Amino acid sequence: MPVPNNVAASMRKGSTVQKGTLPGAKSTKAASKKKDEEEGVDTGDGLDEWSGKALIKPAEQLELTEAELKEETTRILTANNPHAPQNIVRYSFKERSYKPTSVVDQMAVHFVLEGSLLHQDSDEARRLRAKEGLPEETPTVDTGTEPDEEKPETPATPIEDGGEEAGEEDRPDSVASKTDRKEPKVSNQFNFSERASQTLNNPLRERSCQTEPPPRSNFSETVNQWEIYDAYVEELQQQEKNKEKQKAVASKNDNDKSKKKTVLMETQNDDISKVGKASKIFERMVNQNTFDDIAQDFKYFEDASDEFRDQEGTLLPLWKFQYDKAKRLSVTALCWNKKYQDLFAVGMGSYDFSKQGRGMLVYYSLKNSAFPEFIYPTDSGVLCLDIHEQHSYLVAVGFYDGCVAVYNLKEEGLEPLYKSTAKTGKHTDPVWQVRWQNDDMDNNHNFYSVSSDGRVVSWTLVKNELVFTDIIRLSLNGAVSDGPEGAEQPGIACGTSFDFHKQIDYLFLVGTEEGKIHKCSKTYSSQFLETYDAHSMAVDAVKWNHFHPKVFISCSSDWTVKIWDHAINTPMFTFDLNAAVGDVAWSPYSSTVFAAVTTDGKVHVFDLNINKYESICHQQVVAKKKTKLTHIEFNPIYPILIVGDDRGYVSSLKLSPNLRKKPKCKKGQEQPKGSEVEIAKMEKLLSLLREPEQSTV
Repeated sequence: MPVPNNVAASMRKGSTVQKGTLPGAKSTKAASKKKDEEEGVDTGDGLDEWSGKALIKPAEQLELTEAELKEETTRILTANNPHAPQNIVRYSFKERSYKPTSVVDQMAVHFVLEGSLLHQDSDEARRLRAKEGLPEETPTVDTGTEPDEEKPETPATPIEDGGEEAGEEDRPDSVASKTDRKEPKVSNQFNFSERASQTLNNPLRERSCQTEPPPRSNFSETVNQWEIYDAYVEELQQQEKNKEKQKAVASKNDNDKSKKKTVLMETQNDDISKVGKASKIFERMVNQNTFDDIAQDFKYFEDASDEFRDQEGTLLPLWKFQYDKAKRLSVTALCWNKKYQDLFAVGMGSYDFSKQGRGMLVYYSLKNSAFPEFIYPTDSGVLCLDIHEQHSYLVAVGFYDGCVAVYNLKEEGLEPLYKSTAKTGKHTDPVWQVRWQNDDMDNNHNFYSVSSDGRVVSWTLVKNELVFTDIIRLSLNGAVSDGPEGAEQPGIACGTSFDFHKQIDYLFLVGTEEGKIHKCSKTYSSQFLETYDAHSMAVDAVKWNHFHPKVFISCSSDWTVKIWDHAINTPMFTFDLNAAVGDVAWSPYSSTVFAAVTTDGKVHVFDLNINKYESICHQQVVAKKKTKLTHIEFNPIYPILIVGDDRGYVSSLKLSPNLRKKPKCKKGQEQPKGSEVEIAKMEKLLSLLREPEQSTV
């Protein structure tokens, strides 16, 4: 039976409404029935079979098998858009230029659909129902269709009651049918599942810091015409000097080959010197880090236990200096550099005269104890040396073979700048002491030497040679041996040490191997000013006090140290150290403090202001018992002293606070300073010893 067109249209519309309803809306059967009656939908008997189960497929739909339907296609979405532009630039106000942007939006929009579904309880849905004239009971609002399609067409012919009842029972969208059976789930023919994820773009972070602008200063000056002229004249003079230097070099080097060689050597030496300076600094840094604890002790350590020692002190061992190639040599001389207070020179030789051989002059620095700063090997053993006070690069050296030499640290090479020979009046016996003196009238440097041949000689540095002058000849009976050639020569006294007065330029002392000390003058070469019967053995050292002009000290292998007033023939103080005394030295900071070394490996420090009878410190500073100490020297400014032994080692020791204590003052009084205070300290001690003598006279 053919179905009328209006009924078919209403059926289609009913089917669309059924798809749009919610699955849980089964309680609206009565409402839908009433709606059908009002709309005049004609329901037939066989209508339920046609409208509920039939599937309408488009004619051009692709036919797929069951396996193809079950197959799942996986699509992987990446965060990077291949079509995103990579060369977008934006203006940077910070850098004031266009800069490419590193962050580009990678999201690509493939499909956008603006939905028109409304919630049935919302205000907008109610307004739409009111506008379209739909009743409030309508469970769904299909806003996706046209308003004309939502209005059903009224049937032309009325529907019978029986047909209406049958339609109510058999319509698939009726309430009865919904309650009796569940709505079949519409299957997805293509078995397609859509999965998507939205990735977050990294947030932009901008970091900035503000630095202080470099300091600026405005400089302005008015330049006159004569100033410009003077500048040009100076430049021309400099150019002329350079031309003269080039001509002098060209005249010396006649051959072109020799010129090239010298230039190459100079450039190579310059390069090596640059690297050498940097490597020396680097070596000092590494060495200071290695011996950091010693450096800290040298700078900051003060022995707090001195407060409980009852005016006695100690010596703290610091660095130990040694050179592998000088192990078998003895330390025969020590001298600090007056300009660079961390630098000192060490003379290497031997006091065993049956085993004489080579020697060495070595410079050490407190900044680098691992290796010497300068090394000068010598053919004969070094017995003495002295560094010039003003020109600290000059060092005078005396050798065992009787020669004296002057080394210049500025000059390259290992040979001395000046050296005496047999023709130029060298000594015939070992040179025991050398001392620099003030320049002569012609501003030539000069130094003095004393030797076992009895001569005290003045050496003057004139151009490229040493000019000698005999100052005095020592003799056993006190007379000077300068008689006629045919006259009988008295015995010669062997000089072992000497020292010049600090204030009186012409006055000096000479110690002899016989144990006597002679006070001499540069102007009187025919006789001694005074002779002191000082020791029973050779005088190893004699030194004037740094502060008091009348006091000097002497030491000898007869185990004694004696302090003298040069106006009195007898010693003021005598100290027995129970071993042969190798060397003695006054301290540079106090007139009453001195130190001595003995052959049993001990250092003795005295302070006459604290104890006039015995030392306030006597300490063993060498590990082996057979090691003998030979020389000692105080540093000019630091509270340390260095001692040398017969095995080639030099040890540095720091004085504890008790060994450099200054006298206490009353409250409210300032600490007195200067040499006058030191002179007064020594004069007070001497006055105590002079009073009994004056009373007996």
